[in-house]
Amino acid sequence: MENYQVLKMFRPGALGVNLVVEEIETETRYLIKQVECIDEHHANQALEELMPVLKLQHPNISVYHEMFIMWNDEISSLFLCLVMDYTPHGTFQNIIENKRKTKETFDCEWMHTMLSQVLDAVEYLHQLDIIHRNIKPSNIALISSNYCKLQDLSSQALMTHEAKWNVRAEEDPCQKSWMAPECLKFSFSCKSDIWSLGCIILDMATCSFLNDTEAMHLRKAIRHHPGSLKPILKNIEEKQLPGAEMFSFLLPFMLHINPSDRLAIRDVIGIIFTSTSFRNFSDTRNIHRQAIPIFITDVLLEGNMANILDVMQSFSTRPEVQLRALDKLLTMPEEDLGLPWPEELVEEVISIMTQHERILDIMLSTCLLLLRILGQALAQDSETEIPRSNYIISFLVNILRNHPDSERLITMVYNLLTIISSQGLVSEELEEEGLFQLAQEHLDHFMEDRDICLAVLTLLWSLLVDVVPVNKEPLEKLSAIATWVLTTYLEDVEIAEAGCAVLWLLSLLGCIKDSQFEQVVALFLKSIQLFPTSVLLVNNVCRGLTSLAKVSELAAFRVAVLEEGSSGLYLLQDIYQLYNDDPEVVENICMLLAHLASYKEILPELESAGIKDLLQVIVERFTSSLELISYADLVLRALEAAAPPSPKEEELKSDEEPESSEVSPQLQEDPIFQT
Repeated sequence: MENYQVLKMFRPGALGVNLVVEEIETETRYLIKQVECIDEHHANQALEELMPVLKLQHPNISVYHEMFIMWNDEISSLFLCLVMDYTPHGTFQNIIENKRKTKETFDCEWMHTMLSQVLDAVEYLHQLDIIHRNIKPSNIALISSNYCKLQDLSSQALMTHEAKWNVRAEEDPCQKSWMAPECLKFSFSCKSDIWSLGCIILDMATCSFLNDTEAMHLRKAIRHHPGSLKPILKNIEEKQLPGAEMFSFLLPFMLHINPSDRLAIRDVIGIIFTSTSFRNFSDTRNIHRQAIPIFITDVLLEGNMANILDVMQSFSTRPEVQLRALDKLLTMPEEDLGLPWPEELVEEVISIMTQHERILDIMLSTCLLLLRILGQALAQDSETEIPRSNYIISFLVNILRNHPDSERLITMVYNLLTIISSQGLVSEELEEEGLFQLAQEHLDHFMEDRDICLAVLTLLWSLLVDVVPVNKEPLEKLSAIATWVLTTYLEDVEIAEAGCAVLWLLSLLGCIKDSQFEQVVALFLKSIQLFPTSVLLVNNVCRGLTSLAKVSELAAFRVAVLEEGSSGLYLLQDIYQLYNDDPEVVENICMLLAHLASYKEILPELESAGIKDLLQVIVERFTSSLELISYADLVLRALEAAAPPSPKEEELKSDEEPESSEVSPQLQEDPIFQT
């Protein structure tokens, strides 16, 4: 005690005397509780029990700053000194006494604010298997008008000093009236704390019509006569006091004589904070922006999916509740999630999340949940209709705009849009939302992020299949950036598949500029050379090359004419050898060759590369594939017509035909080249 100067001494309590002191070195004020001990062994035992309290970390628990043992020469006694925060704003006891004097009820908002903090603190202790043992209004200190701390934690050793206990009880019988019945026999458990909390709630509920003495007698009476509580609860209901319904339901379960029949702290939290009065209160709570304690949130979210969604609606403006709720749904077993979710339910969750669309963690969890919901729904049944309303699409596009720098979130949103677009009919909506401009920006900005590039290209692949662009300018910009992405990730098979598909579809839409033709053809040929075993890539490359050859002789030459030691014609023959049993691949090869053969100058290249022999084999092999045979016949006829005439044929010619222009005359009239 030599480090402290005593400023004030309070009247002794059941366990000791409280002193207001000032630390001499820092001039900081503290409250020291001096507890008289039987002997040194008793003091050391209590000190050892209280050591874990020094490590507690909770915003609503006032921990001991220091504990030490001292000898008082004046009375020849040993004391355990517990140094804690000094709170000059009073305690719950002061507030309750003032309400009793004025016969006022507690403000519902204030009551729930404070109870949430006290219950959260007790839940924290019970999770650590720590019993407070001495919960009462005077041990709940007011730090400010809306902030409190639980203080004066006790130990088994200090609470079982029977002789001293009886003396204190006789001096102030009120001090023990918050104690549970079993505590009077020195038996303590977490359920003992529940009884004490019940008594405090009872005090708060009755302060408008019971004075201090009546309240004390009531607390003592219910220990022996549980029926004493019923008329009080009836009185609360008749007076229509705030929270009457909740008090009537809750208190009998907190103030049960048998400890095992009392509620656990999590049950108490669940009942209080799912009551109607608390839900109404949650709206006013937002004004003060006080976070709902995590333990309370977890209790609220216990139960099935319907209960979780109910809590999400009730606390729709509370980001901390939404984040915990999303985590709960993400870890819920699939069979409990109720898949597939109807579109209305998805929109209901999204409507809540739009209130927090600028909070990155909530958006990440929301997208993870949507990926789980939509992905697993499709996995269960590929025919399941995926929710794809304009509301959902707009929400996802807004996420891209609100979080332009979150690579993980951007990737997830594109993956979600791909799932939604897999069933078609959303291209127009996404074009109106400016998706193509956003895709171009993301590919440009995140060129080094492989996952974003793949996600964007995969979505474009899905959308471009049925898009009818109103404005081609964004798509023309996309073709340039997609070409660079494919060049950057040339040896990545997934990006090659998606990139080649996108370039093929853009070529069909006329969104690849003439200046890009040679580069795109080179990328197509390089991709098919690197990944010949990807049938998806092979088909899309053949279609893309066909589309370009159809509109550009230069593109056609780039496919057929040898350059840098390679030729697309020999590559096509190698591809045929790999897929000579796949009619789709063979048909796409023949379609490409037919368009190459439409240019007279390329026919000699086809002849010298052995394409004629290849097509004759194909015609004999695929006799039932009419479309395939028609393409092959066109090429064979063109090659035959372009073959040099024999001497006999030269003699028989009466007139020499004029030289053909660009397209072989045998092909000019064919319907497939008229579009």
